[in-house]
Amino acid sequence: MTQWPINSEIARPATDSLTPLNADPGTESRDNRATTERPTTRPTGRPVVFQASSMDEKDWIAGAAKALAIIEAFDEEHARMTPTMVASRAGLSRTAARRYLLTLGELGYVHTDGKLFWLAPRVLRLGQSYLDSARLPRTVQPFLQRITATLQETALVAILDEHDVVYVARNGVNRAMAVGFVLGSRVPAPLSSAGLVLLAFQAPESIEQWLATYPIKVFTPHTYATIERLREVLGEIRRNGYVVTDQQLELGVRGVAVPLRDRHGSVVAAISVSMPIGQESANAALHRVLPTLQETASLLRNLV
Repeated sequence: MTQWPINSEIARPATDSLTPLNADPGTESRDNRATTERPTTRPTGRPVVFQASSMDEKDWIAGAAKALAIIEAFDEEHARMTPTMVASRAGLSRTAARRYLLTLGELGYVHTDGKLFWLAPRVLRLGQSYLDSARLPRTVQPFLQRITATLQETALVAILDEHDVVYVARNGVNRAMAVGFVLGSRVPAPLSSAGLVLLAFQAPESIEQWLATYPIKVFTPHTYATIERLREVLGEIRRNGYVVTDQQLELGVRGVAVPLRDRHGSVVAAISVSMPIGQESANAALHRVLPTLQETASLLRNLV
């Protein structure tokens, strides 16, 4: 069973923050550039695929796209792979995959024992570049610190990336039983309060498209186990403007989340708190933390 980091010091970095690697467009023939299909961002655990794009062919650097496809081909279930395996997941020939792997190895992004290849720690620099340069994490951090000081709970901000939610800002509470995803964690959106909020406030047609392609994953007896139930929950969240979840991914963990809107009213992220369930009821927890979350979202509206 796949496990995502909750009380862990190691988090899977956000893949939407990957910086294109240097690639020489001259190594691609004009005919090859004109017919190369474009890679889509890969949901966690799925192979990278290539599809047509409306981007101007002369601006497209296939080498950069393929290098990123190689990196995104690795995940928990495919941590060490042969060039043939990488080629299959990245949509490349074995020869091309091997050349890209060797190049990435020379740059320090991949390790190999001569047969298998795996990602090197240097890859984390790519995700860290997003956290260091993006405006949202830097803007919300002082507000998360205020939430933690007020509620004595772990406060987080997350964004939606296809089927996943990615935690881009976090402030933890200083106690032994602290819970909450670590910075950079990526989990299936329906398994977290933040992810459910972000889904609920998508356009209705976008929600239906999303539900049509989401593979249900059940981790606890409390996980929403059908698309029909998930659709009902998203409707409730949209009407209420918040969500409280119990034990969707891990037993004993509760989350409360609200949408974070920009000055135009568009939902750009979600603010949430994670807490151990303990003896507090869901209703009591909601009344305790919701006003603080809503106030924080209001204060941030003109800043994000």
